[in-house]
Amino acid sequence: MFDQKSILITGGSGSFGKMYVRRILQTYRPRRLIVYSRDELKQFEMQQAFNDPCMRYFLGDVRDKERLIQATRDVDFIIHAAAMKQVPASEYNPTECIRTNVNGAENVIAAALENNVDRVIALSTDKAANPINLYGATKLCSDKLFVAANNMAGGRQTRFSVVRYGNVVGSRGSVVPFFAKLIADGAPSLPITDPRMTRFWISLEQGVDFVLKNFERMRGGEIFIPRIPTVRILDLAEAMAPDHPTHVIGIRPGEKLHEIMCPADDSHLTYGFDDHYVIAPSIRFFHADMDYSVNALGERGTLVPSGFEYNSGTNPEVLDVETLRAFNAQAGS
Repeated sequence: MFDQKSILITGGSGSFGKMYVRRILQTYRPRRLIVYSRDELKQFEMQQAFNDPCMRYFLGDVRDKERLIQATRDVDFIIHAAAMKQVPASEYNPTECIRTNVNGAENVIAAALENNVDRVIALSTDKAANPINLYGATKLCSDKLFVAANNMAGGRQTRFSVVRYGNVVGSRGSVVPFFAKLIADGAPSLPITDPRMTRFWISLEQGVDFVLKNFERMRGGEIFIPRIPTVRILDLAEAMAPDHPTHVIGIRPGEKLHEIMCPADDSHLTYGFDDHYVIAPSIRFFHADMDYSVNALGERGTLVPSGFEYNSGTNPEVLDVETLRAFNAQAGS
C-alpha cells in the first residue's frame, strides 16, 4: 500500500525511524520518504546510509506547526515517532515534555488535517496506560488527541490511530545498551532498580512491522497493542553478563515495577486478536458507528473478560534467560 505514496515520519532520525526507513526501502517503492526531525547531525549521518532518490530530509520541530504544515503537503501517510521519552528528564523538565509530547501532537494533527493526509499512526508507550510519570501522562494526552482527531476530520478523508508497545530492545536510552557499556567498561556490578521489576519486550524490527501492518488494519480511533513477551530485570542482567554481581539502586523518579498496556478500566473496550489487542475509542464518532471487533483486513477479535489487564507482571509469556539471550542477539543487541 506504500508504493508510489509519500510517507513522512516525525522523529525520523531516531532508532525507530532508521529501522522504518530501511524496511520501507527494502519492501516498497515510495514516491517520497520524508525524515522530519530537528537534529541536523543525525540527519547528516542518516543520509550517508539512506540516499535513495525518494529520500527527503526536512529539518524541523514538531513544536513548529507552520513548518509541519509545509512538510506534510502532498503526504499520504504520517508516522508520528517524535517524542521526549526519558522518564527522569521529563520529571525534571516538565514544560519541555509537554511542549513536545502534547503540543507537538496537536501540531501533527493540525498539519495532517490541513493537507488531507490519508492516514496517521502515532507511536505511544506502555507508560501511557495508568501513568504515574509525566512522560506517560503526556503520551496519554497525545493518545487521546489522536483518537479524538477522527471527529475533527469531519468530511475529510484523514484517519488517525495509535500504536502502543513496550521497551524496544537496544533503542537509544534503553537498559540493554546501558548494561552493555557497563560490562564493556569492566563495571564490578550491574545496577538494578528493583529485583521484582518486569518490562514488555519488543525488537525494533517487530515494532516497525507492527506499525506497517496496522496501516492496513486501521479504521481510525483504535489503539493497537501487540502481544509480546515479558522480561524480568534480573533475567536480563543474567542473560547479558552471566554470574555478574548486581546491586539494587532503587526505583527512579516516575518509574513503575511493572508496566501495563491494556488497563482493566478499558476492558469493556478491549478486543483480543490472534497477535494483538485493540482498545476501541471511549467516545462516539459522529461520521461513523464502527465495529472495532473487525478490522479493515477482516480479522476478527473478541471482547476480553471484564477486568482484564495486560500487565508485564502477570503476562503468561515470559522470556527465560536462554531465550532472552537469543532474542536480544537476533534483535542486534
